[in-house]
Amino acid sequence: MTTVGIVSPGYMGAGLGWALREGGARVVATVRGRSARTRRLAEAAGLELLPRLADVLTTADVVLSVTPPGQAVATAQTIAEVAHESGATPVVADLNAVSPPTMAEIEKALAGLPVVDGSISGPPPTASPGARVYLSGVKAEDVAALPWAGKIEPVVLGSAIGTASALKMCTASVYKGLNALVTQAMRTAGRHGVLDEVLADLARNGLDQSVGVGRSATKAHRFVDEMLEIAATQADAGLTPALFSAFAEVYAQVATTALADGDPESISTLSPTEMVAKLERHA
Repeated sequence: MTTVGIVSPGYMGAGLGWALREGGARVVATVRGRSARTRRLAEAAGLELLPRLADVLTTADVVLSVTPPGQAVATAQTIAEVAHESGATPVVADLNAVSPPTMAEIEKALAGLPVVDGSISGPPPTASPGARVYLSGVKAEDVAALPWAGKIEPVVLGSAIGTASALKMCTASVYKGLNALVTQAMRTAGRHGVLDEVLADLARNGLDQSVGVGRSATKAHRFVDEMLEIAATQADAGLTPALFSAFAEVYAQVATTALADGDPESISTLSPTEMVAKLERHA
């Protein structure tokens, strides 16, 4: 039986672990030092909880790193340190939303361990099955071959580290950039009393994305670093980073509002008017 370690089992990590467990894998994690919410998500997904990260690394054949973008490098350094101390040598797949230059830092931090560059497109399979996991690196096929139980579609992009991260930065720039645009449009429309009319016009052209505004607000603090990673990716391609530096400011502001309170898996369904009202109030 394949054993997969999840670092860490939050909203997305627990969802991936659940899919792999459904496929027949043994899935282990630790919630030491983590929040009560993380423990609740891990237990709900049926993950096997071990006392320490060292226990996860020495037990797992493959470790999936799923953290906020701003913690990805530090997490890789911790994995490398603990693996060195414990003698563990799992394949480490970094599935975080980071730029290719940051992924290069992660690969360097994990020197001595087999590294796979990965990125996730779509919600956790516990919320809606069908997300894709893009993978690149010499061991990418090994991660793609994990028992995803049809809940996740793995896509191998080749052997180069950085390719999967580049794809994520491009797709996220559209998905989360559009979400930021709609958020700003709704806030502005609310101030001018034309919210319903604006959303009706967007709907005529298939651009009413207001449903996702509330859910993304609960993750806005994480999106700040992701926007900066997209800005770095575009700068690395010789393009201006200004656009996504500005989107980072948008999400930083949203993160301070009442709409950002709560968890993405539990936020209640709000009307556009209710969302705009919460966006106008500080948390």
